Amino acid sequence: MDTATHTPAAHKPRTIDVPLEQLPPIDEHYIDVEAPAESTYAALFPTLESALGSKFAHSYCERIGAIETEAHGDLHHPGGTLPGFTVTRAIAPVMLAMAGEHKYAKYAVVFRIDLLPGQRSRVRLETRAQFAPGKGKLYKAAVIGTRGHILVVNRMLRSVKRRAELSVNGH
Repeated sequence: MDTATHTPAAHKPRTIDVPLEQLPPIDEHYIDVEAPAESTYAALFPTLESALGSKFAHSYCERIGAIETEAHGDLHHPGGTLPGFTVTRAIAPVMLAMAGEHKYAKYAVVFRIDLLPGQRSRVRLETRAQFAPGKGKLYKAAVIGTRGHILVVNRMLRSVKRRAELSVNGH
């Protein structure tokens, strides 16, 4: 058997194989941080683990048929996972991209850290998603249309800001 072309029968597509650029953009939000890019980038990881690593996130991801429902590996490198997401790109201290898929959508979030003058930075969170026909449209209306998505995104950005600033100022 030619192993170079063999695909195991149990092989499922990996989220990491989905090019982010193929997903339509939904929105982008940002917050300025009184901390350098390195501190802001470092603050992403505990924020994501707190927001997405919970039992609630695990249960929710199971209910909607997410490909990833568990936390595995190192989030600082492609392939690390949290419920609902797989790290697809990690370029310290300027970008972290995560993608996911469930029965209603394929989606990605991209955190970009911009350098600002005076040891400051800006963290931007871009959301991309392609919703399945039918129930996917209803899911989009429930998540994006109710502004629930914006509330979650802004809460995450504020958490990154708080963690980064605390790491620099020690308060």
